[in-house]
Amino acid sequence: MSLTPEQKKQFRTIGHRLNPIVMIAGNGLTENIQLEVDRALEDHELIKVRFTVGDRELKRKLINELCEIVEAEAVQVIGNIALVYRAAKDPNPKLSNLLRPS
Repeated sequence: MSLTPEQKKQFRTIGHRLNPIVMIAGNGLTENIQLEVDRALEDHELIKVRFTVGDRELKRKLINELCEIVEAEAVQVIGNIALVYRAAKDPNPKLSNLLRPS
């Protein structure tokens, strides 16, 4: 599931107004964190995740691992915030960040 440059640009524009939904800290990717990210992606399709780990390499590894586990794609990473996308199986227009009006 690779996004086109146009899709990434559109998602970054939408993601600019979003707030982080999930925070990942020193405990890393626990099962509860994975379930919460999975649920949030199914509801919203495009979410922000905040990583509060000290090391850049660890942060990059956690982002890649999270995307692999929940079968999503990192659209953008700025600082400690990752914008993550996964298409919902049955998107809800009231919850989806892609279908809701701005």
